Amino acid sequence: MASVPSLASSLHQRIADALSAALPEAGAADPLLRRSDRADFQANGMLALAKKLGGNPRELAGKVVEGLPAGDLIQQVEVSGPGFLNITITDAAIAETLAARAADDRLGVPLVERPGTTVIDWAQPNVAKEMHVGHLRNSVIGNAVVRILEFTGEKVISRHHIGDWGTQFGMLIQYLLEHPHELDHKADGEVSGEEAMSNLNRLYKASRTLFDSDEEFKARARRRVVDLQAGDEETLALWQRFVDESKIYFYSVFDKLDVEIRDEDIVGESGYNDMLAETCRLLEESGVAVRSEGALCVFFDDVKGPDGNPVPLIVQKSDGGFGYAATDLSAIRDRVFNLKADTLLYVVDVRQSLHFKMVFETARRAGWLTEGTEAVQLGFGTVLGKDGKPFKTREGETVRLVDLLDEAIERASAIVREKAQDLTEEEIAERGAQVGIGAVKYADLSTSAARDYKFDLDQMVSLNGDTSVYLQYAYARIQSILRKAGETGPVAHPELALAPAERALGLHLDQFAATVAEAAGEYAPHKLAGYLYQLASLYTSFYDQCPVLKAGEPAQVENRLFLCDLTARTLRKGMELLGIRTPERL
Repeated sequence: MASVPSLASSLHQRIADALSAALPEAGAADPLLRRSDRADFQANGMLALAKKLGGNPRELAGKVVEGLPAGDLIQQVEVSGPGFLNITITDAAIAETLAARAADDRLGVPLVERPGTTVIDWAQPNVAKEMHVGHLRNSVIGNAVVRILEFTGEKVISRHHIGDWGTQFGMLIQYLLEHPHELDHKADGEVSGEEAMSNLNRLYKASRTLFDSDEEFKARARRRVVDLQAGDEETLALWQRFVDESKIYFYSVFDKLDVEIRDEDIVGESGYNDMLAETCRLLEESGVAVRSEGALCVFFDDVKGPDGNPVPLIVQKSDGGFGYAATDLSAIRDRVFNLKADTLLYVVDVRQSLHFKMVFETARRAGWLTEGTEAVQLGFGTVLGKDGKPFKTREGETVRLVDLLDEAIERASAIVREKAQDLTEEEIAERGAQVGIGAVKYADLSTSAARDYKFDLDQMVSLNGDTSVYLQYAYARIQSILRKAGETGPVAHPELALAPAERALGLHLDQFAATVAEAAGEYAPHKLAGYLYQLASLYTSFYDQCPVLKAGEPAQVENRLFLCDLTARTLRKGMELLGIRTPERL
């Protein structure tokens, strides 16, 4: 179905046309239209324009008003102040536009005209290591950005750049070779993520202790790193066991977080090994990288250390080993030339900004990132505790991600149980998980990614305020009203006058498509979260002020049910784009 033009875009066009007619020399001028608390919209483009062309803004505004067609869209326009236009839309235009949105499966959200290919690097756990609170944000933000971009028609390829390579594997593999049953499973059936992780933890601690206390084992472990890097078959087979065991664990955590990770999208650091030497050769031959004290380095005019000396990006160390930069640059080559990416998006901690700035600049100099290719780091801030310091356990340890999610589910289940009237234990558990995980995701996504945010479960699972629980309850309440309506269905009635709370809700519903476009264009899920919170708040006001099932005449009941239904569908779609579930009953 064709996309539905918003009231704002239709109005913008009318005023722009009237403006060009009143002032032909201005060409296509922007009327600077925005929502207003004095009327539905305010246009203040006349001021700047009159100033630029030496005219009187009030006079120009008057001419524009004369040129505006009255009737179907515009109910009233008044010139105020030095030449603002305050514009009120007709009730019929609001109802008709919403009816067109409601008739479309996509709620009138258009597909982008020229979709490209975005390769997004997100959710990057480390093999043989437990996922902690630091892995929360890239998983939640990345998942939401993927969903939003795909909904707009972009081709999205996920890449999970897991940490699956490096010197620590020498120690782990050597230990497993000498203690072959350490990763064996207790039973033949399915292995839990907990069991897989406890195997890996035990092995890691034991091998570390041995490495630190036994010089001969340390020497064997170091030789094993060389074997691993040389591609020795036995060594690689043991390495693969660590990767497989870790995946059992990763998937159990992502499953709990309600985030889908596909096996083919996991391409860890090891996936680029065959390209590293060539990446270095190309950089050195082109003169982008130079040898400095034996290491292969790229220098930048604007990157200097505290001593004032330039700090290079080290692509290859003096001992011949490759650093992160070599892997990241090889990944860029793969993503641009093999995956044909137009945009490379990295959901990575903001503290790695300097590294990525240097990597992107190096790739530009090498000609791997060209005019038509954009590389963007979607840097995110730190998760803080209630005290405003980085989130740690009482013992000062990093918080395990699983513990955090379990606690959120437990807290949410208690709230669901308290509120539940006719839910079975099984339903309470299911809803508790949806509410708890939704609460954690929403707290993250309602903050601009680059900012730090406080992890405060009390606040997250609160029924009042800017929380996902508030939105989920608004959705469930509407579903309850629609069930009670029985045979009476939602029908838009453009002939009816709207109450102020109905108008406010209707005008906000109409901004859904524009908000999705903005969230996609700026990789800003928090803009969508903010929109949804406002939608739920406006719905609450509407619900308080406008009886739905007890409205006077049948047409009014149908019209209010229509507003309820479209609000629910918009909440549901918006929450789905953020990766949050909306239970039908709560």
